[in-house]
Amino acid sequence: MSMTLYHNPRCSKSRQALALLQERGVEPDVVRYLENPLTAEALQTLLQQLDMGPRELLRTGEKIYKELNLREEGLSEQALINAIAEHPILMERPVLVSGNRAVIGRPPERVLELIDG
Repeated sequence: MSMTLYHNPRCSKSRQALALLQERGVEPDVVRYLENPLTAEALQTLLQQLDMGPRELLRTGEKIYKELNLREEGLSEQALINAIAEHPILMERPVLVSGNRAVIGRPPERVLELIDG
């Protein structure tokens, strides 16, 4: 089973999620999304796999979130997706994708949902 982990090695939760997978013999394709950002189209697909809207994928504590005034309710979903594509630090992490499903690894143990059933 092929899996992809959108990973930030500087994030403890992301490192913990990767370690949990490896402890179970799962070696996902690791994408360092800060170095290789997702396109707006790829983010749209990821959101479908997560079954959530872009606002739920946003890291609201990031400085750029405040600078871009992303809290504003009137922003379209596409505007939020474009902001994440342009500023990948805004994307919550880690995210594990398997087939047409995905989970945000917060807490890190959530990644096990995709391998345990």
